[in-house]
Amino acid sequence: MIEILYAYRRQALAGTARLAALALLGSAGVVQAQVPQKVVDLPGMTAKETKADATWSMRAGLNVAALQCQFSPFLMSVNNYNAFLRQHSDELADSFKTMTGYFVRTKGKTGQRAFDSYATRTNQGYATFDAQYGFCEAAATLARRALAVPKGSFGTFAQDELAQFRTSLLSPKNSDVLAPRLEWAYVAQLKDPCPGKPGCRRG
Repeated sequence: MIEILYAYRRQALAGTARLAALALLGSAGVVQAQVPQKVVDLPGMTAKETKADATWSMRAGLNVAALQCQFSPFLMSVNNYNAFLRQHSDELADSFKTMTGYFVRTKGKTGQRAFDSYATRTNQGYATFDAQYGFCEAAATLARRALAVPKGSFGTFAQDELAQFRTSLLSPKNSDVLAPRLEWAYVAQLKDPCPGKPGCRRG
C-alpha cells in the first residue's frame, strides 16, 4: 500500500516542471474557450476504469492546487491535500492500479509508459494562469468537501463533481486582473532648502 502511494505521488509530481510553461502560455493570452471534462480521451474503458479515471483526475487537480495555490494560507491547499490523501488512500491506490491495468491491457508492453504520459497530461490539464484565483477557490472548497466523503465513496463523488470542478479553469471575464499594469508614479516636488544662499548646506 505504501509503495503504491509513493508511486502515484511521484507520478503526480512528474509534470510539475511543465506546469510553469503552461502558465506562461496563459499569460500570453492562449486561453481555451471551453474546458473538456476529460483531460485525456480513453476509449474502451470499463465502468470501474471510468470511475478510476475520474478519481485520478480529481486527485491530480487537487495536487496541482496544492502546488499553485500556496499564495493564500487561508485556502490551506497543502494541508487539505495531505488530509485528503490520508482519508482516501485506499481508493486512490486502487485507482492507480486500475488505471495502470487499463494501459497494460490496451497498450501491452508500452502500457507503463502510456500510463506515465497519461499521468503527466492529466496534471498539465489543470495548469492555469488567468483563472488561477477561481481554480484555487474551487479546489479549496472541493478538498474540504472531499474530507467529508466516507471512505470507499470518493470515486462516485469524483464522477459527480469533476465537470463542475473543471469549469473553474475557464478564464473570468475580467481576465486582465493578473495582467501587469504600467501607471505613472507621482513624486512630491522637492524644494531647495537654501534658495539663493551660497555656502548653505543642502541636506
